[in-house]
This record gives sequence, C-alpha cells and structure tokens, in this order.
Amino acid sequence: MTTLLALDTATEACSVALLHDGQVLSHYEVIPRMHAQRLLPMIKQLLADAGVSLSALDAIAFGRGPGAFTGVRIAIGVVQGLAFALERPVLPVSNLAVLAQRSLREHGAQQVAAAIDARMDEVYWGCYRAEQGEMRLAGVEAVLPPERASLPLDATGDWFAAGTGWGTFAARIQVTVTGQDMAMLPHAEDLLSLARFAWARGEGVAADLAQPVYLRDQVATPKAAV
Repeated sequence: MTTLLALDTATEACSVALLHDGQVLSHYEVIPRMHAQRLLPMIKQLLADAGVSLSALDAIAFGRGPGAFTGVRIAIGVVQGLAFALERPVLPVSNLAVLAQRSLREHGAQQVAAAIDARMDEVYWGCYRAEQGEMRLAGVEAVLPPERASLPLDATGDWFAAGTGWGTFAARIQVTVTGQDMAMLPHAEDLLSLARFAWARGEGVAADLAQPVYLRDQVATPKAAV
C-alpha cells in the first residue's frame, strides 16, 4: 500500500497531508510568515496521528510554485532534507493545479481558471480541466498582467474562478466565469490527490531535482484569444 506525504507552503496557507493504508489525513493553517516555524511540527504531528514513521514513506510531494519565493523555498528545503535522508523520490506539483483540484473537490468545478496574486501588478495564471478526477493543464502556466489572462482558445462551457489573483484583480481579468472562490488557497489534501496520479504514472524524481517554478524566469505566456 502506497504511503505518500504532501506539503505546501507556497502561499499564506501552510498544510500537510498523508496517504496511508488508503486513508487521508491532513492539517491546514493560514499562517503568513510562520511556515518555517510550523511546517516540521505539523509533519511530525500528522505522522504521529496516523501512527506512521518517516521511513514508511514511499515518496514526498510538494507545492513547487508558483507562489511566494520564500514559501516555495521553505517547502523545497524541507522536502530535500527529508528525501535525501530517507533516500526517497519527490513529486513536484503545481500550486495552480492544486487550486484547480481543490475547486473540483469543494465546488465540483470541471473547468477552472486558477490565479494567484503574484504581486508586482501581475497574476500567476493557469487553466485546468478535469479528466477522470484529475485536473490537467490546458495550455500553459504563466505570470502576466491581469488584462492579458485568457482562457484556452478551445474553451467552451462553464469556468470556475479560483485563487487570490481573482480576489485582487477580478475587475481587470477579462474572463467570464460562472462560479468563484476568490480567497481560495492551495491545500495539501488536493496536492496529495494530484501526487497520487503522478505517482501511479511513475513521475517521482530524485530529491536534487526538487526545483521551484516561479514562472517569472520563464518566457512562455498564453496566446491571446482571437
């Protein structure tokens, strides 16, 4: 039976989740600037609650960004430390995808436009569709001014707005949605759901490949709708 640990500190939320014997346990707190102090105690408590030792883990999943620079680095530092010590693989998961997966779990959304406030008058942006219970990226993830955010060129049907990028810039995002949760933050429970799909596909990587994705140092941007 697969045992996976998932953790996320990329936004104001700090959360951990554990899959063991087919059961999921999680802990979630919104604690800005307290992630470094709280993450390891949260992991320790979660494992204790489940009666699971670190050595029982098959892999460790983490939110690899986009998100706050410091928050993403905290997660990667902890994940690499644990994974190197345990000689276990890691599973990097997009924080925008985690928002989409949470929208599916909590709202039943099948198509999600996820946006995280990126500061500097920009948003981290990604669009996702549900495929057999997994939110899959439609197009590319990008960081861009709110006015340049768009749905995939082949978009049809209802779209759900999720994330703090909407909360900050809804008036400037020129995308029509039929539902919204503009305060939503990533939750490790949903990160764990995505990690389970990735693990089943054999997508675990070595600990030294646990790298952040900030998007600002990438050049890919969504194509404008025509």
